[in-house]
Amino acid sequence: MADYKKPDYWQLKARSEGYPARSVYKLQEMDEKFGLLKPAPLRVLDLGAAPGSWSLYILRKMPGVFLVSADMSPMTRRDGGLFASDRFTFLQGDITDPAVRDSILSQGPYNLIVSDAAPSTTGNRLIDTARSLELAEAVLAYAESALSGSGGSLVFKLFQGGEEQELLKRMRSLFKTAKTYKPAACRSESFETYCLGLGIKQR
Repeated sequence: MADYKKPDYWQLKARSEGYPARSVYKLQEMDEKFGLLKPAPLRVLDLGAAPGSWSLYILRKMPGVFLVSADMSPMTRRDGGLFASDRFTFLQGDITDPAVRDSILSQGPYNLIVSDAAPSTTGNRLIDTARSLELAEAVLAYAESALSGSGGSLVFKLFQGGEEQELLKRMRSLFKTAKTYKPAACRSESFETYCLGLGIKQR
């Protein structure tokens, strides 16, 4: 079994650059490869944002961005109060809760929706992948409701379990391009991947 307690290259790099978690480099690679963060004005939604690496990357890269983030857990405060910015709003709660959803939608539409959210894992791959799929479908529902019709894009995490093609089929009806991608910062033994929907179609 892998020793996740021992810091690896990505964890040490994140620590040295002031990010709460190694996951920042997954978003950075996808951003650089697919052009997710385009010039302002830009409104971004980060679902499952805690502890805050993806949100912090977005705020650092795009000074003029308006960012809404949501998670059941609180965001870290280790970054010098940056998360208190007036261009950043954090909502603590379940993204499937109707009240939280209404609050998130009221601040859209968004040009980009990102999600590194993962379900609580049990160690049973069948259960974990099913829970991940449910969460992915909830994120996709946000894209259907809250993405700007002028080319908005989506990226979210998914545990691989045989449902990827069905999900991509649904995404291809919404986006000009839909694909999966596994960044280098993902652990080699992990069965996570990322689904990208690029350029939402006019509805």
